[in-house]
Amino acid sequence: MIKPPQPSGYNTIYLLDSQKKAVDYPITLVANQNSTFNLWIGVVNNMGGSGNQTYQILEKITQNLLNFPVDGQPTQTYNLSLSNGATWQTPVSVTQNQVGNYSIVFELWHYNTDSNVMAYQFTNDYCVLNIQVVS
Repeated sequence: MIKPPQPSGYNTIYLLDSQKKAVDYPITLVANQNSTFNLWIGVVNNMGGSGNQTYQILEKITQNLLNFPVDGQPTQTYNLSLSNGATWQTPVSVTQNQVGNYSIVFELWHYNTDSNVMAYQFTNDYCVLNIQVVS
């Protein structure tokens, strides 16, 4: 009897609107009038195993989205630890007052304890919300 290989573990990151739905994302903001909006960011751990997995979400705002991870400092950092199959959600408030086109990026980083260098590594999982700020 041949036993099929176990599928690899994976992580999931997702972005929801202020009502926790995937339908009504902000697109256009007016500088200094309605330049703040709320979202929900979520992570699901499907890595397998019995131990918790440790994550960081880096929120970055950029006008030049060229590659991932985005080159630049995060505007917010969220730290979390999840057991296998668990979901984490948190509300996020974003403010952008400068006129222009922006990408709001949420990158998922996983703390790797299996390597020789114990550090956060980019999972290649991310969410992007494109917005325009007008005057």
